Amino acid sequence: MKLPLVSICIPTFNGAKYLEEALESIEKQTYQNFEVVVSDDASQDSTLEIVRKFKKKIDSPVTITSHKPSGIGANWNNCVKYAKGIYIKFLFQDDILEPTCIEEMVNLAETDNEIGMVYCKRSFLFEEGKKRYENWLRNYKDLHIYWKGLHITEGVIVGKTYLKDRNIFSFPENKIGEPTAVLLRKECFVNIGGFSTSFKQALDIEYWLRVMKVYKIGFIDKRLVYFRLHKEQATQINKTQGIQEGRLLLKFQLRNLFWDVHPKVAWKLLKDSIG
Repeated sequence: MKLPLVSICIPTFNGAKYLEEALESIEKQTYQNFEVVVSDDASQDSTLEIVRKFKKKIDSPVTITSHKPSGIGANWNNCVKYAKGIYIKFLFQDDILEPTCIEEMVNLAETDNEIGMVYCKRSFLFEEGKKRYENWLRNYKDLHIYWKGLHITEGVIVGKTYLKDRNIFSFPENKIGEPTAVLLRKECFVNIGGFSTSFKQALDIEYWLRVMKVYKIGFIDKRLVYFRLHKEQATQINKTQGIQEGRLLLKFQLRNLFWDVHPKVAWKLLKDSIG
């Protein structure tokens, strides 16, 4: 039985510092039916040279596209545009996949055609040492524990059940994780569109919510990816620049999810929108 094609999507921008390590983790995958799609936002370092060397030594197809910089969401969407796979597996230039990551995610996704997204727990890599990020880890290490009524264990849940949870918009707002921790069925991008280009920080949160409204969600209770924490990553840069997207996210929630969330959550959305 032929394995479904997975598109490993890597949006890049001046990623030479960590990119080789990310690409090496692709070579170590136990799942072999994949292609790699790199969308580069006009990198000025050796990013593209590293990708070209990788392309020469790997048997799987590698597509390299150049993209005019217009925000990270646009670059993510450009990756998907060139992807031919049944599934989309994002890998950011500074992150790493465990060897069985894609295999385990696809195995769960293939149990039900109504699954739009599979996510897992994350391990962490630290550029400046773990101590610098102790407070961050205290809050964000295990995101799935923050649901109020859902006892998340490995398996599949209807996405609207997530939306009905009383903690759906409570801290931390992203209880799924970063795109590296997620496998998406490409069909999602046909049915609900791509990532919003209006957001700089919360575009993944907004997208997970849209997927929940339409699809089932799978969770793997293992740390199948490494998320790297360092001062040059987009999250840290946005934080130093004081980017706040709360009102924009609230507007999306009120307009698109009001009738899907718990009544008390819906009432709080109304009050917050007035305040």
